[in-house]
Amino acid sequence: MPSLVDSVVIVTGGSSGIGRAAALDLAGRGAKVLVTGRRPAPLEEVAALSPNIAGFVADTAKPEDARRTVEHTIDLWGRLDCLVNNAGAGALMSLEEATADRIDSIFAVNVVGPSLLAAAALPHLAASRGAIVNVSSTFGHKPAAGLSHYAASKAALEHLTRCWALEFAPRGVRVNAVAAGPTESGALTGMMGLSPEEAASVEKAEREQIPLGRRGKPDDVARWIVALGDPATDWVTGQVIAIDGGLALT
Repeated sequence: MPSLVDSVVIVTGGSSGIGRAAALDLAGRGAKVLVTGRRPAPLEEVAALSPNIAGFVADTAKPEDARRTVEHTIDLWGRLDCLVNNAGAGALMSLEEATADRIDSIFAVNVVGPSLLAAAALPHLAASRGAIVNVSSTFGHKPAAGLSHYAASKAALEHLTRCWALEFAPRGVRVNAVAAGPTESGALTGMMGLSPEEAASVEKAEREQIPLGRRGKPDDVARWIVALGDPATDWVTGQVIAIDGGLALT
């Protein structure tokens, strides 16, 4: 994809899992990539893998970090071609366990953060006729017990994708989303807070439910993020593409 050479991309949550895989793929195709995260060490590890990747400590949940992230990108490379809203938050919890703070923390990362980043990035994306790729989940459109607020936040992100696609189209900015199924990214023991034993049980159940018989790898999803961010797909906007081995069909 030569059209990605020297393009500039922000990938939030880019130090692990799907975000890391997308950043490495983009960098390998010649893009300049800013990866963000809350901890410097993982960012430094990813940046060390490619001269085209730079790390930047930023928290998607903090409103002021949206502006800081975009400004730093422009300071580094002078333009912005694609924003990948990959950072995510979630919890496996019943409604009785939900508190205002826990709900707010999920929506701060999955809805408010991407909104503020998109707003800060929009003038630069309009100048380059660029793209936004949001990373959703199968559970943004498939209900699941114990995932209500995570699922609702991803449903919101999917509808933001469609609304922004209409709103930004006159400025030449495309907006799409990938809805990732369960992937081997450590999210169950990390983001979801399960013990290794609980995670193993969930993973087994997921493999049995997914029609293609396996959980995804980060690269399975990353290649679609890269494709949707590429100018070669300049007639695609407002789409939510499920990358989940058929899980949404069950």
